[in-house]
Amino acid sequence: MYESSCCIIVSPLSASVRYPSLSLSLSLSLSLSLSLCGCLTPLSLSSLPSASKQFAEEVLQCHNEYRIKHQAPPLKLSNKLSREAARYAESLASTRILKHSVESSRGSCGENLAWASYDQSGKDVADRWYDEVKQYNFNRPGFSSGTGHFTAMVWKSTKKLGVGKATASDGSSFVVARYFPAGNITNQGHFENNVLPAKTTS
Repeated sequence: MYESSCCIIVSPLSASVRYPSLSLSLSLSLSLSLSLCGCLTPLSLSSLPSASKQFAEEVLQCHNEYRIKHQAPPLKLSNKLSREAARYAESLASTRILKHSVESSRGSCGENLAWASYDQSGKDVADRWYDEVKQYNFNRPGFSSGTGHFTAMVWKSTKKLGVGKATASDGSSFVVARYFPAGNITNQGHFENNVLPAKTTS
């Protein structure tokens, strides 16, 4: 079984005026047995706009710093997943509605989303997702809608990451992260084996 914290949040059109630092995020790590891998032509990161490439690499670096801390191997940036994440981020920006993609459109990938009324940096997004570690109980491991971003980030069995960001007409920004294979698997023992406590420093 897989769990998700999927919901729809409609960002207020005047959010950038009334809430200048408002940010929201969603996490979904839902995996199906079928896969849609290969349906899109891979895009080399070198052909992405330099700003998009730098943003993706910043998100990747932050992920891997946190993963090392939690005894998980580093992720590799996937050209294909980044292409798909960027496409979906553009879709979200065009509607200015933060909602998860249809499960069948991303195969066996998990998904984290973030929205803010300003132009988010990669570190800002990753730090907000990771901040959920404060709510995670390592003595009672399992899925929670309040910690789904964090557990998706540090899930030990995940190997690839894709990142996309788009800016809406009102200046707000939407970020999409895709994880392969997806984490947050609720079968017995999966959280214990994949979401490990931070290493203690001597």
